[in-house]
Amino acid sequence: MDIVGFLKSQFVCHLLICYIFIVSGLIINFIQLFALILWPINKQLFRRINCRLAYCISSQMVMLLEWWSGTDCTLYTDPESYHKYGKENAIVILNHNFEIDFLCGWNFCERFGVLGSSKVLAKKELSYMPVIGWMWYFLEIVFCKRKWEEDRKTVVQKLLNLRDYPENFWFLIHCEGTRFTEQKHQISMQVAEAKGLPKLKHHLLPRTKGFAVTVQCLRNVVSAVYDSTLNFRNNENPTLLGVLNGKKYHADLYVRQDVPEDEQECSTWLHKLYQEKDAFQEEYYRTGTYPAVPTIPPRRPWTLLNWLFWALLLLYPLFKLLINMINSGSSLTLASFAFVIIIASVGVRWMIGVTEINKGSTYGNNDNKQKQK
Repeated sequence: MDIVGFLKSQFVCHLLICYIFIVSGLIINFIQLFALILWPINKQLFRRINCRLAYCISSQMVMLLEWWSGTDCTLYTDPESYHKYGKENAIVILNHNFEIDFLCGWNFCERFGVLGSSKVLAKKELSYMPVIGWMWYFLEIVFCKRKWEEDRKTVVQKLLNLRDYPENFWFLIHCEGTRFTEQKHQISMQVAEAKGLPKLKHHLLPRTKGFAVTVQCLRNVVSAVYDSTLNFRNNENPTLLGVLNGKKYHADLYVRQDVPEDEQECSTWLHKLYQEKDAFQEEYYRTGTYPAVPTIPPRRPWTLLNWLFWALLLLYPLFKLLINMINSGSSLTLASFAFVIIIASVGVRWMIGVTEINKGSTYGNNDNKQKQK
């Protein structure tokens, strides 16, 4: 292992990266809160400012993938569609099979300049999480409780609020509702059989109501739906911990553009789409490629420059504090610092654990509630 690879694998480097992310994130959350005074005065200015502030947080995660890990992401798509990416509002359908698929989705947004304004449909619990959850709250992210009877009114209102958004945005959505596991897949296919739907081999049945409402509410502002299917070469099993350790992965993302012609037929259209996605997935496993032109979108420097800015701003006072504590010779001070390090270590591991498949949501596992929404 070379010296750079060795340093990337050291826990102290991981702690410093997480320190920069958390502290800078809390500072940005505070600025977002302060910026709320602009909402009644100039809502569009508030939104533009928040897009830049949100970018300062989410781009740090993308920096880990692009620059720290050096992960390659090859895009397979129609050349004519490629030139439209980032220049129009779109709904992006993502498969949910990998621990870092959300990160690859953000990478896709970053390469085409819409990371700061990107939207998602996220579970309500995330809105209470400092840094990313609070960032999403100020960014007008659509949160839901995964109980459609309770969610419908709230989701519709939040989607309608995006109709006059001043920045181009992509609305990222996992139509399966939860990450793929064998247990969830078995239950989902029991539902498919009960409903007389074709069974899927590599995906869960899509939950159509949320997608249909999203299309209906954003019909006048969204130009296209981008169906995106993500895979990794050589049977790689990417994890956030692997990215943090500097491990390089090789992602292939197949993107095709389409628009449901009839809002009333969104459900049928989406089921057909997932049947096609399943066929593409099967073909990829067989051939190792997708049926489209491969290209690697140019990597932009802004994610790295943003991280370096926050690193220079925040590491100096940290090192100065550490030196002063060591020079003080106080056992209580050093013990307190060691305690903080232990707490930080636990916090870092918890944050990583949120992305792990074996510790993921139990949503979709309950075989007593097989009704697809």
